[in-house]
Amino acid sequence: MLKRSFIAFITILAAGVVMAQAYKWVDDDGVVHYSDRPREGAVRIELPKSSTRRAQTPARTVSRQPAAAATDEAPAAFKYESLEISTPATEETLGNIETILNVALSVEPGLQTGHQIRVYFDGEPQMVSGTSFQLEGVYRGIHNLQAEIVDEKGKLMIRSRTNRFYVQQNAIGGG
Repeated sequence: MLKRSFIAFITILAAGVVMAQAYKWVDDDGVVHYSDRPREGAVRIELPKSSTRRAQTPARTVSRQPAAAATDEAPAAFKYESLEISTPATEETLGNIETILNVALSVEPGLQTGHQIRVYFDGEPQMVSGTSFQLEGVYRGIHNLQAEIVDEKGKLMIRSRTNRFYVQQNAIGGG
């Protein structure tokens, strides 16, 4: 059942361009559900912005200067507009995650060729390969998550804010 919930969640994320709103709720059996329609007890969740870019057509120019003179100028440095941790949200309280945390990042404009994402979970670097991934071994407590993008030389391009979130685990019995 957890696989179905996760697949539903990923489907909602992938369809974020089409759907403006998404909702999350937990049923009586503790199973998390996601939908584009509100229902009683559902909480609205923010979906990450789409990381799309328009294709750029190169401008046709005619240079009257020799080609060597045209290469003297350095290309403009690339700059990211934003890097945000979409999931989990800052100050969000999560329950029943079974030690697996789903993470979604939003990068504007999209991740450039040769650039890498670094993620720090409670200050420890994590291996990730993309803007949507899972971290395992996430137990109850207060946690911090931060992301950054570095270029092919390891130069820091942009860093997200640190997201603090909370994980709760239900206890059986009232001890």
